[in-house]
Amino acid sequence: MKVLLVSAVALIDVDGRVLLAQRPAGKSLAGLWEFPGGKVDPGETPEIALIRELQEELGIDTWASCLAPLTFASHTYEDFHLLMPLYACRKWNGTPQGREGQTLKWVRANDLAQYPMPPADIPLIPILRDWL
Repeated sequence: MKVLLVSAVALIDVDGRVLLAQRPAGKSLAGLWEFPGGKVDPGETPEIALIRELQEELGIDTWASCLAPLTFASHTYEDFHLLMPLYACRKWNGTPQGREGQTLKWVRANDLAQYPMPPADIPLIPILRDWL
């Protein structure tokens, strides 16, 4: 089975809220909410991939030194196995904007479970809630 490496981030604002992005129509798992991020390309580290994805998807800049490894997801989907490190980030330049048609929402950690998420993301919620 193919293993897919994806990097994700919990962007945390000054009020302690976490940014969620809703997957746009036409993508797999459309309509579900997720932590921003994306696939790690060949030759990239998870941190470099995340910096690239945040620039492409949200129009913000951050640095590897601002990405703190928090936990990871390991989940088997029908066609592949997902391995997804989740980083926490409190410092970036710019205001996140959905550049790929995705809706963004700042959510309190205690409210994350109210948003439908992909199966791999769900176990990350209590870890994030306890950490914040």
